[in-house]
Amino acid sequence: MTAWRQSLERIGLRIPPGAGGFLRWWQAALLAWLPARWQWQLGFSPSRLLAWREGDGVAVAWQREQAVTPLAVFPEALRPEEWQALLPARLRALSLDWLLPAGLALRRPLRLPAAAAARLQEVSRFEIDRQTPFEAADVWFDARLLAQRGEQVDAELVVVPRRAIEGAQGIPPGWRELLAGVDVRDAQGEPLRINLLPPVQRHVRRDPLARWNWWLLATALVALAIGSQWLLDNRAQAADALEARVRADAGRARQVAAQRQALVELIEGAGFFAQQRATRPATIEVWDQLSRRLPQGTYLEKLSIEGNELQLVGLSNGASALVEQLDGAPTWRRPALTGVLQSDAGRGADRFTITATLGATPPVPAAPGGAR
Repeated sequence: MTAWRQSLERIGLRIPPGAGGFLRWWQAALLAWLPARWQWQLGFSPSRLLAWREGDGVAVAWQREQAVTPLAVFPEALRPEEWQALLPARLRALSLDWLLPAGLALRRPLRLPAAAAARLQEVSRFEIDRQTPFEAADVWFDARLLAQRGEQVDAELVVVPRRAIEGAQGIPPGWRELLAGVDVRDAQGEPLRINLLPPVQRHVRRDPLARWNWWLLATALVALAIGSQWLLDNRAQAADALEARVRADAGRARQVAAQRQALVELIEGAGFFAQQRATRPATIEVWDQLSRRLPQGTYLEKLSIEGNELQLVGLSNGASALVEQLDGAPTWRRPALTGVLQSDAGRGADRFTITATLGATPPVPAAPGGAR
C-alpha cells in the first residue's frame, strides 16, 4: 500500500471506483521527477516491512521496490514494542505485512469485462463460489489486475482459507494487531503484492507528526488567504490609481481636443479670410485705380464696398464717359450706370451712380486656330 493511500485512509477518505487508475498515473508522473532516495525519504516509495515464520521465530525483512533486505529473526513470543525498538528509526514508521507461503493460497485466473476493473474486489467476491470450493465468509481473498485486452481484463483471484491462517503456518496471534496487510509468495518466493487482510482488521499506524502537519497545513492555508487578500488589495489599489490616471489623462485629452478644435477653427477662419483677400482687391488698390481713371472735373461723394459690389456716387462734367473710362480696370469688372444722370445746374455737372463687381476681369479665351 502506498503512502498517499494510507494518508487518505487515516483521515477517513476513500478513493471512489474508477479514480484509482488516474491517481496512480498522476502519482507516477509526479514521482518520476524525484530521485528514488527522495521518494523513500518523503514516504512515497512503495516500501514496507515483511514478516513470516522461519523455524521457531519470525523473520522480518524490509522490502523497497523489488528488493527484499532481511533484517532479523525474532522470537514469536517477543512483544511488539520490544522487537520494534531493535529496528532503525526510519523503518519503524513503515507498515508491516505478513507473508504467507505459496502453498497456503489458491490462485485462479479470471477473465472479466473492462468495466469490472474499477470494482475488482467486489466482483471477485462473487467469483469465490464459482472458482473455489470455499465460501466468501470462510476465506481471506484479494484480486489483482494482470493485463487489459481490449474490452476485457485478465485478473487473478487469490484465496486463503481462514483455518490455514490460524494454523501452524499462519499468523501468530500476537502479531495480528500490528499487520496492515497479508501477502502471499509466488512460485519463485516473491510477494504477489496483494492484501488478503480484511479492511476492518488492517492496522493503520499513527503518524506522530500528523498533528504538526495539520497545524502546518492550517498555517499555510491562513498564510495563503492573507497573501491572496493582500494581493487583491494591491491589485485594487493599482486599479484605483490607474483609473485616477485615466480620468486625469482623459481630462487633459479633452482639453487638448478642445484646443485643437479651436486651432482648427482659427486656421479655417484665417484661410477663409485669406481666400477672400485673394479673390477681392484691397481698398487701397481700388482707390489707386479710381485716382488714375477718374478724369478732372469728377468728384466722389460716396464710395461704398459691400461684399464684392463697388458703388460710386458723385458729380462729373463728363459723367456719360465715366463707364468707358472705368472699364478694363484690374480691380473690378462690368462697371455700369445705375439710374439716370441728374443735372446739377448750380455746379454745372451731372450726378451719377456707378456700380461694379470687385475682382479681376477673367481673361478672354483665344479664338480657335489662333489670330489671322
